Amino acid sequence: MTSIRWLGIVVGILGFFYVFNRFRYGRMRRIDFFWFMMISLGLIGVSAYPQSVGLLRDMLFLEEAQFSRLIAIIILSSIMLWIFFFYSQLRLTKYADQFDQLIRKLGLSEFARFYPEIFSLPPILVVIPAYNEADNLEIVLKAMPGEVLGRELKTLVIDDGSQDNTLEIARSEGVLAVKNPINRGGGAALRMGFDIASQYGVDIVVTMDADGQHLPSEIPDLVAPVLNDEVDFVIGSRILGNREKDSLIRYMGIHVFNTLIRLLTHVKITDCSNGFRAFRTSELARVLLRQDQFHTSELIIDAAKKRIRIGEVPVTVKRRHSGESKKGKNWRYGFSFFRTVFKTWWR
Repeated sequence: MTSIRWLGIVVGILGFFYVFNRFRYGRMRRIDFFWFMMISLGLIGVSAYPQSVGLLRDMLFLEEAQFSRLIAIIILSSIMLWIFFFYSQLRLTKYADQFDQLIRKLGLSEFARFYPEIFSLPPILVVIPAYNEADNLEIVLKAMPGEVLGRELKTLVIDDGSQDNTLEIARSEGVLAVKNPINRGGGAALRMGFDIASQYGVDIVVTMDADGQHLPSEIPDLVAPVLNDEVDFVIGSRILGNREKDSLIRYMGIHVFNTLIRLLTHVKITDCSNGFRAFRTSELARVLLRQDQFHTSELIIDAAKKRIRIGEVPVTVKRRHSGESKKGKNWRYGFSFFRTVFKTWWR
């Protein structure tokens, strides 16, 4: 017997006892125990009796091929690895969803603890995710209106684990504010804001950035189509409106992704990456949101698949007041945006 076969038997036996011991002490689920036990026993069997691969070799019509048994083992191993990979991805998604639910529940509890006198919120709520935006946020909040089209409006800032005094600035300006215990991304912060809106009876949610790119004076333009029951989801478009000159690459990227989303969903959108939007809260509850970053495309695609009425209005997008963008470099942002578009469409 060759040394490589002995190595396979030893590794298989060690894996067998390791898996058995973890399962015996309740540290492994049955399905995990089954998979790892099958791998360990399979490794022992193939190493001790290589002829057992002959059946698989014959099924693959490899009898005449050189190293036919080795090729059959490689093919079988690849199949098993892919199965295990997809199984692991499902498990990771499940754990990520559970973690997301936990953090959002903590946010709701924190909001209720800090604002015990609040039992309901006005019909319109502006949700602003903010991460280390103390310098810009103060300017934005000073321009926020108290009512829109005759309806009361409140502003909620979700501090996404900032290291500066973003939370203190928000509360000093008299708006609602709650802090995410860790930095998770704009999409995760918005989900917490959506939970609060739903829990406290908000009719329409408006989202905007904390860096000063969006103008609070244009909130009525976003809200009006929803109030008039023309659409349920309104996207602010800098293409239809105005924008201060920024990166040419990102501007071109917007058009590329607009086309891609239109091909995938048959919904014509001119500004798929703009975070200045308004939603009917009851329809927002139907949308599946998982992305911590690059959430704008996820919301559009999933809303389109749920046949939620989507519209656009012209808005102005300015350069941020100060500081650097948190979106990262152009190529990295583009790749991550594409990945989000594909993952959302595929699921």
